[in-house]
Amino acid sequence: MSDPDLDELASELSEFAAPEKKGVRPPQEERVIAGFEEIQRFFAQHGRAPQHGEGRDIFERLYAVRLDRLRALPDCRALLASLDHQGLLGGAAIVAEPTPTYNLDELAAELGGVAGTADITVLRHVRTSADKRAAEEIAQRTPCADFAEFKPFFEQVLREIKDGIRETHAVSKLDELKLTEIQQGEFFIVEGQLAYIAEVGDEIRTKYERRDSRLRVIYDNGTESDVLQRSFQRALYRDEAARLVTNPSAGPLFSDQAADDDQESGTIYVVRSKSDLPVVAAHRDALHKIGVTGRANVTARFANAKNDATFLLADVEVVATYDLYNINRVKLENLIHRVFDPARLDIEIKDRFGKPVVPREWFLVPVFVVNEAVERIRDGSITQYVYDPKAARLVKVAATTRA
Repeated sequence: MSDPDLDELASELSEFAAPEKKGVRPPQEERVIAGFEEIQRFFAQHGRAPQHGEGRDIFERLYAVRLDRLRALPDCRALLASLDHQGLLGGAAIVAEPTPTYNLDELAAELGGVAGTADITVLRHVRTSADKRAAEEIAQRTPCADFAEFKPFFEQVLREIKDGIRETHAVSKLDELKLTEIQQGEFFIVEGQLAYIAEVGDEIRTKYERRDSRLRVIYDNGTESDVLQRSFQRALYRDEAARLVTNPSAGPLFSDQAADDDQESGTIYVVRSKSDLPVVAAHRDALHKIGVTGRANVTARFANAKNDATFLLADVEVVATYDLYNINRVKLENLIHRVFDPARLDIEIKDRFGKPVVPREWFLVPVFVVNEAVERIRDGSITQYVYDPKAARLVKVAATTRA
């Protein structure tokens, strides 16, 4: 981990030094609180504070950086003290990689004179005017009024990163991040937040005849910013933890016929249950188990279905099968289940020994939608779609335009 950017720390400190006493918190305080709440959710889920380390999840490492900064800034600690029921701010520093070349006293000296003023120019080390303008544009986030429409996109991307469908690459290690890569529909991680480029405005020309565009950027903490494309590009390069989230192309994953040099990897199967359970009987035509098996004889997978709780302890009817060639079965199954996750059946049954079991591969999805999903997996377009249970169809993920 490289040395913290003194100017960024100073900027954060100056924003909280003299908060206005109003009934509603300033946007800067709301952002800090929202960021801290994400760390708290991580602690609640894992039972520990986020840690640094190359072997750890990228989001844990981002949370660790954020927690270090919050612990180091007195005004942030004061703001969050009443919310810190887990004692996160009182913990020891969690930096496990190269420590800064200065101690806390030296850091305080560098930040001296900042408290009580919002004028960043009082620092001895300042950025260029262009960098300051870019930082201000990124920092000026406002609540996203229609965030509910974007939230599923963020949840989907996080699942895809976890499942290995998407990857993240450090911006600092890229040769160049071109403006053409900062386009509508792309995701980035910047300043500890997952950012979605929701809109790209018409191209404009700067006073130096350089092309630029205005972006609408949505962040996973429910805020948004209206920022120039070049400013967002500079913000990514300034943030050493910034990541580019790949936009996967599933490509030709499988076909109905094998080529001479193909090796069969398995089969997607879609089955319907013959169970007498009320929830199954009420939705029998639309309730399907969707999975992937590596067995050459697919029917052998269901031979013992009536004794298997994952098959609802009942025989099944095969609705459709699709042969796979040269494919990672686990990743493909994760992809299918991710697409239909909004329609997953929530049911608990007792197995033959009376133990509760929650089958996870049953979905309330019509067969024709499954067929469409398979076709979109084949041509690689599935990454652009999500399943809408209310409309019972796949809908394309598209940026929502302003009213």
